[in-house]
Amino acid sequence: MSVTTPPVISTGTNGQAIGGTSGTSLANPSATALNSNEFLQLMMVQLQNQDPTNPSTQDPTQFLTQLAQLTQVEQETNTAQSTSQTASEQAVASAVALIGDTVNYTDPSTGAKLSGSVQSVQITSAGPTLTVNGIAGVTPASVTAVTAPATSTGTSTSTSSGTTGTTGGSTTA
Repeated sequence: MSVTTPPVISTGTNGQAIGGTSGTSLANPSATALNSNEFLQLMMVQLQNQDPTNPSTQDPTQFLTQLAQLTQVEQETNTAQSTSQTASEQAVASAVALIGDTVNYTDPSTGAKLSGSVQSVQITSAGPTLTVNGIAGVTPASVTAVTAPATSTGTSTSTSSGTTGTTGGSTTA
């Protein structure tokens, strides 16, 4: 879809309207873009209507160039989908690894700083959420610190703000 207002009577050297109405164009970019199925349909119509006895009417490399471009777009789409799936899987694995740990987090509705033990993980369309001390829906992004439960040797590991350090037999952030 394209809508255009009346043209400008004249323009200056910088492209601004002089003594007329400036034009406005609206365009729908999806109206001109082809998805892979539409491209294949168009390519099949071209193949059915081309004249094999007169190949000089078209650039003979154009078909191969278009096919290579379609292949590249398909590979980029597959890579993007694979990367997105890997990121989702990593987010779930990281959330599941928090089960049993004590976390400090910020309640998004009240802004209160809370702490508790992660009891379970729920997988939602927006990503994983945690249940901390019976409170469901805690996003991993709101977690500010993680403390692993004490091990049999009496050391515990704590992580906060992406930095770690060791003090007196325990790792702290």
